[in-house]
Amino acid sequence: MDANREHGVNQGVEEDVDSAARQAASGASSMLYDVAIVGFGPSGAVAAGLLGGQGLKVHVCDRQHTVYDKPRAIAIDHEILRVFQQLGIVDRIAAHVEPFTPSEYFGVDGQLIKRLTMIAPPYPLGYTPSNVFSQPPVEQALREHVRSLTNVTVALGASVTAVTQDDAVVSLSVTHDDGRTDTVRARYVVACDGASSFVREQVGITLEDLQFDEPWLVVDVLANERGLAKLPTTSVQYCEAERPCTIVIGPGNHRRWEISLKEGEDPAKVTQPEETWKLLSRWITPDDGELWRQASYRFHALVADRWRAGRVFVAGDAAHQQPPFLGQGMCQGVRDVANLSWKLGAVLRGEIAGGAAERLLDSYGDERKAHVQELTSRIKAIGAVICERDIDKARARDAHLLADSGGVVRDTPRQDVIPPLDTGLLAPATNPARGTLFPQPWLRQDGKDVRLDTVAGNGWLLVLGAGYDGPAPSTQGIPGLQIVRLDETLPEKEGVAAAWFERHGSTAALVRPDRYVYGTAASGQALADLTRRLADTLA
Repeated sequence: MDANREHGVNQGVEEDVDSAARQAASGASSMLYDVAIVGFGPSGAVAAGLLGGQGLKVHVCDRQHTVYDKPRAIAIDHEILRVFQQLGIVDRIAAHVEPFTPSEYFGVDGQLIKRLTMIAPPYPLGYTPSNVFSQPPVEQALREHVRSLTNVTVALGASVTAVTQDDAVVSLSVTHDDGRTDTVRARYVVACDGASSFVREQVGITLEDLQFDEPWLVVDVLANERGLAKLPTTSVQYCEAERPCTIVIGPGNHRRWEISLKEGEDPAKVTQPEETWKLLSRWITPDDGELWRQASYRFHALVADRWRAGRVFVAGDAAHQQPPFLGQGMCQGVRDVANLSWKLGAVLRGEIAGGAAERLLDSYGDERKAHVQELTSRIKAIGAVICERDIDKARARDAHLLADSGGVVRDTPRQDVIPPLDTGLLAPATNPARGTLFPQPWLRQDGKDVRLDTVAGNGWLLVLGAGYDGPAPSTQGIPGLQIVRLDETLPEKEGVAAAWFERHGSTAALVRPDRYVYGTAASGQALADLTRRLADTLA
């Protein structure tokens, strides 16, 4: 189950707020922050790291003192690892990340009907595309990184009790669990405070129902050698009408079950160890491992009706919830804050002002809502394959899937399911590259192998392929634009970008700070038109 927060839990690795942060928090009412973030789960921590990394003055608070010591999210993809690269923690978390195994779907009569796999190398973003990970240590690394930024104030054990705003400032009333109260003032607020977001409710943002509501039990087990020997070596979707369920192979000896509940089953009762083991008895017994976590959920599909209310933005579970069938919950939250953070930075630094600044900030909700709705639709379609309860319809589904594949189940890469952006800050001319993620090839620089973003930095990027033969492009009007030319002085190792340019019939790509493609060009004149169009939009 991918969710950024589980409320009411105060367990995990102890984190004391240091004296400097306490002093800053005590004087919060007299300080004006650039951004205040409510919620220090994965989305809030990434937002604090990205905004703090731009030199902005950031305040982040959470009512819990600690990282929750059990896993919630379990899947992470290469786009998110690229964000962690930008934060500078990707090497630190490598020990807690493993490649995702294939996911095999078995039908009513036990036959294989579908298989999700990995795209083949060389990998387009410089990382294994689909991964499983252990959330507690990864979240701890995120928090430690944020705490290392001297321009970021962290307040733990701090609950927001009121939100007010005017045309210039948002004020958060904060109550600390030692009884102190203060007011945090910021030019903007990002609400990452979970599915039952207090901030979202305070500013009048509501959730739209995308029509999915089912009760499931999620069980995490630390299996021993005997248990591991009994279990599948790939992740499995049991598309059985009697009780659809899933096994996910997590990192190390971590195994997760997601088990649908039948009508009339008590969601609280099934979380009791003896009842949980009954449901796991098909695969393992208590002699085969130990329960790490068991929790009942209603899997929902919800999206915020709007993602901005004045100077307040919602992100992560505060903005959307989706079924877990593709493991995208936490990934979606990180996408949210990666999209928003560079836009807030550009506005707060004064690089973009006036109406252009407002349009840029509005584009956050336009882009992310459309993306979430489309991906949720695709996840629901996967869920429909898994969750059919009528046995005759389930057999018909199995026959249909096998017929469509000619009787031979073909591999479907998981990343094919993730949609591109199709609205917002994108070039007017549509093409297959527009709104997709630009690849991150390995490059050879000064005798070392480095990824593209290490060379290019984290701002706007213009990549010129080896085939570009136009004049040097203008960078005027595009704040901080970096130009990288992939030629003999900066050669690729595996030809990832060269193949991308050839596939899209272009020789240049204008790439946003979040690494989505604004637009492409096949000639010098087309590139000049593209950069001028963007500069006009940002003016």
